[in-house]
Order: sequence, then structure tokens, then C-alpha cells
Amino acid sequence: QVQLVESGGGLVQAGGSLTLSCAASGSIFSINAMGWYRQAPGKQRELVAAITSSSGGSTNYADSVKGRFTISRDNAKNTVHLQMNSLKPEDTAVYYCNAHIVHIKVVPPSIYWGQGTQVTVSS
Repeated sequence: QVQLVESGGGLVQAGGSLTLSCAASGSIFSINAMGWYRQAPGKQRELVAAITSSSGGSTNYADSVKGRFTISRDNAKNTVHLQMNSLKPEDTAVYYCNAHIVHIKVVPPSIYWGQGTQVTVSS
């Protein structure tokens, strides 16, 4: 089995910082990409940030978080971190870790989701 264990969520005041972490474990040949999505009440789930595991580790950010959030990876530990600075009330949502995991070489990756961790930013 594969598990994505998330940590770091909580309550923080506007302007504060918070760091989310996600560690993948289980039968893993490789991880193509990991990232974070979020979903606020009444809204669709959206991509927050993602990073590939390929050479260079290219990243992708939602326009709303560019310049404030930073995603990083530790391939040796199959982990991804999301450093969130200058948090705003509109960042309040449940954040979900996402991973594209390859179990068998050449076979396309499977998509896994974490349980979600609540991030609440007060004004």
C-alpha cells in the first residue's frame, strides 16, 4: 500500500507563516511529481503548487500564491514541503497532498491523495 502522511496544518493569523509537509511511503518505484491542492467550502479543488521529481525539479504555482508560497522536495525521503508566508484569510482551506507514483517501470503513474489538513488564517 501507499500512504501520504500530511502534517503542519493549523490556525495562524494573517501575515503569518505555516509549513506543510507530506511524506509518501509504500511500494514506490519512483515519484514523478508531488504537490498540494486546496479546497475551500463551496469552491472547487484547485492546484496550489506542484514540483516534479525529474532533473531540475520544475515547479508550478497558482497565481494567487506566487511570491508567497514555496514548494520544495526531498526525493531521498519521498517528501514534499510547502512553505507558506504572508498568509491571507482567503488561503483558508483544506490542503491535500497529491502524488503521482510509479509502481512498475514504464507503467503510467497512479495518483494518490492525502487525507487533507486544515489551514485556517484569521484576519
